[in-house]
Amino acid sequence: MSPIVIGVLVLVLLVLGSMTIKIMAEYERGVLFRLGRLVGARGPGLFLIIPFVDRMVKVDLRVVTMDVPSQEVITKDNVTVRVNAVVYFRVVNPEDSVVKVLDHIRATSQISQTTLRNVLGQSELDELLTEREKLNQMLTRIIDEHTDPWGVKVSTVEIKEVELAEQMKRMMAAQAEAERERRAKIIHADGEFQASERLAQAGTIIGREPTTLQLRYLQTLTEIASERNSTIIFPLPINIFEAFARMSGRGQQGETTK
Repeated sequence: MSPIVIGVLVLVLLVLGSMTIKIMAEYERGVLFRLGRLVGARGPGLFLIIPFVDRMVKVDLRVVTMDVPSQEVITKDNVTVRVNAVVYFRVVNPEDSVVKVLDHIRATSQISQTTLRNVLGQSELDELLTEREKLNQMLTRIIDEHTDPWGVKVSTVEIKEVELAEQMKRMMAAQAEAERERRAKIIHADGEFQASERLAQAGTIIGREPTTLQLRYLQTLTEIASERNSTIIFPLPINIFEAFARMSGRGQQGETTK
């Protein structure tokens, strides 16, 4: 045989060998069709197929991180917002992902966008801002129900960002400021009420025990004296002198008795 013929045969064998021998990585599967009929999934590792008879479609089983483009949503309370999200999914049934849907990644993206608009359109703005975890779980469940027949498992859906109009941001800031002022006034009023209760209790005690009023005057004098003022004008009620006079009278009476 001539070298040309040998070279042609070697080339044909190499081509046939590459078409016959297939190697799949651990995270890959090969969905095999024989004369158009589904045979099954092959891999991982090395396996053989029949050239020109078998056709193989490679499927990646790793988790896909897909960004959902920003969607304009009108919430239940008629507020227009733009929301984007991220979806984490993977193929769990390679055969269904090839046989039952043309492009499982594009199909998952489209159903994610539609579900995002529908679910958030049924929620109010406050719920969208404060109960995001609840909405994430609802989105995950609904999208997973749609993709399950395609052999695709949606593990997580996360709302990334909620964009509001500038006018709405200003209105929310004004609302938050008014709420803070309301709470401050309530706290101040509550403090005044508690202080009035304490003062009433103190007045009742002072009314029952006149000596406490005298002690309070003396304590006030001590506090003023500590401030190093040169002149102190301090009003004194007459009953204080009467108390001192009574105490002095009792003292003199005791000495006379002795």
